[in-house]
Amino acid sequence: MTKGDIDTYQQDGQWKNRPEGNERASSRHDTKAEAEAAGREMAAERGTEHVIKKQDGTIGEKNTYPRSRDPREIPG
Repeated sequence: MTKGDIDTYQQDGQWKNRPEGNERASSRHDTKAEAEAAGREMAAERGTEHVIKKQDGTIGEKNTYPRSRDPREIPG
C-alpha cells in the first residue's frame, strides 16, 4: 500500500479503517458495510487507494480514488 491508503479490516469483532502509516484505526464499525462506506469516503477525500480485506485478512477488493489514477487498463 502507498502511504495514506485506507485499509478496511476486521479485528476483535469490529470492522476498522486505518490509513497506511498510522498505528491505530481512525474509525470502528459494527458491520463491514459501514466500515467500507466510511473507508471509501476517507479514500476519496485523500485521493488514495481503498483496500478492503476479507474477514480472514486477505485482500478482497481494491479501489483507487479518483478513478483516473487507477493504473489498470480494464473497465469497471
